[in-house]
Amino acid sequence: MPTVDVVDLKKKKVGTVDLPQEVFGCEPRAVLVHEAVIMQRACERRGSASTLRRGEVSGSGKKPWKQKHTGRARAGSLRSPIWRHGGSVFGPKPRSYAYSMPRKKYRAALQSALSAKVAENKLFVVSDLSLQQPKTKLLAQALEQFSGGDHALVIVGQVQTDVLQAAKNLAAVKVLSTDQLNVYDIVRARVVVISERELGRVKEVWS
Repeated sequence: MPTVDVVDLKKKKVGTVDLPQEVFGCEPRAVLVHEAVIMQRACERRGSASTLRRGEVSGSGKKPWKQKHTGRARAGSLRSPIWRHGGSVFGPKPRSYAYSMPRKKYRAALQSALSAKVAENKLFVVSDLSLQQPKTKLLAQALEQFSGGDHALVIVGQVQTDVLQAAKNLAAVKVLSTDQLNVYDIVRARVVVISERELGRVKEVWS
């Protein structure tokens, strides 16, 4: 069972805590994590690219010239794909790129991603993540101690709206509740900062 320090918002040690082995002590599996990230990114694709087929472009349906005895290649439509302003042959149409992976497999990938952060000493447990005021400046100063200005993932409870409100103007900060945790945001973040009170909830949801 991995043991880490519990710190305050000034990164001063105030105690230690044993992390749930089921979630934070797994053997990192890069293949699973990669598969989960690819799946998430595919689900986020808009899939709105669209082209016009030969039946959709504007133009007459009249045969341009007679079939024979003109010296030119035969042609049957102004909308032919080989003509300028003709329709597209195999161009894209709106579609969904989304697919899913088994829940147990995705859960294992998330456990692996969190365990990797622990092994790299990039997961910080904070005794209290609440702010005196929901101000961006206060949150930015606090997270500077942990991430050095790089991308940070903050895991808080659903009722901690002060942190969520303070992070709205911070492009390098992502605030999620335990239920919203996902592999991509964990991997993307340089550090993960989690409230001590949420450790039990993480175990409950993701073990």
